[in-house]
Amino acid sequence: MTTKAYGLATRTNLPYEEAVEKTKTALQKEGFGVLTEIDVKETLKKKLNADFRKYVILGACNPPLAYQALQTELDIGLLLPCNVIVYEEDGGSVVSAIDPIAALRITENPALEDLAREVYERLERVIKEVKGE
Repeated sequence: MTTKAYGLATRTNLPYEEAVEKTKTALQKEGFGVLTEIDVKETLKKKLNADFRKYVILGACNPPLAYQALQTELDIGLLLPCNVIVYEEDGGSVVSAIDPIAALRITENPALEDLAREVYERLERVIKEVKGE
């Protein structure tokens, strides 16, 4: 698993479609539902007639945790849902999720720190599950 300033990711040898399904299953195991699914390749083709690799943005939400966050800070909805991406790369796939600790840091609300850590740990398990760890 690799991390960036704003996300955590893994590369897998799974074909794209299988990686997408495995990601959705792993999210579900961690209590997340997929509220939105944006097919970036299709959207760019329709809107710009541009070719792009297979790439999906999954808007994942864990309702109890989202509710807790909203009770803590009403405007947190600007940072919800958690985005998880899957894209094809070199015969395999990359799966990456937003780092909720980094994202929620911009609120400067210490009351959200424990919640952000819990969401991070869940998304980290999702990434590891897709990788097969």
